[in-house]
Amino acid sequence: MWFNCFLTVCTAYLLGNLNGAVLASHLVAHEDVRQHGSGNAGLTNFVRNYGARSAVLVIFTDMTKAVLACFVGGGLLAPFGHEIAGRALGGLSVILGHAFPALLGFRGGKGILSGVTVALCLDWRIGLFVFGIFLLAYLATGYVSLGSILSSGSFGPIYAIFHRDQPFAICVGFILSILIVWLHRANIVRLVKGQERKTNLLSGGKQK
Repeated sequence: MWFNCFLTVCTAYLLGNLNGAVLASHLVAHEDVRQHGSGNAGLTNFVRNYGARSAVLVIFTDMTKAVLACFVGGGLLAPFGHEIAGRALGGLSVILGHAFPALLGFRGGKGILSGVTVALCLDWRIGLFVFGIFLLAYLATGYVSLGSILSSGSFGPIYAIFHRDQPFAICVGFILSILIVWLHRANIVRLVKGQERKTNLLSGGKQK
């Protein structure tokens, strides 16, 4: 079983290194999105610099790799009776690969797209609830970062409430919540100071 755990971690981490924003920026403009704007390899920075239409590839890539990572982990650990734990392990590893990609100089994204997808793979109902929190916060304020912080921060506690019989998945849920909120620490400071920029994701990402 331990070899399968090792294989899950390695496979999922390498999948995480496939960054949608970096890939799309190379295809769209033959450059690296990290050289522009906030320097982050994520959806928001990509939309601000290249528009919303090209963001479809970013969304597809970052969500697909998370699905693959979760189901690879689930498939490898299912024979030992730990399918959900395997999905959780794959999910954690793909987020780590996304945030700290060795193949991209450890300069990755903040993991919100992949994080929501991992939540969907562990429990689609909780995943939809977490996405709903993001959507409500974003539509009410225009801050993508605020929606990301609130939604990711809620995942661990909500998962623990409904799945008390899955201790490993609960631990992963809290780790993901803490990790993604921590990756948004600079956004939190700007939000508190009133310096955070709003982004319209539906009309070219124009800054307000």
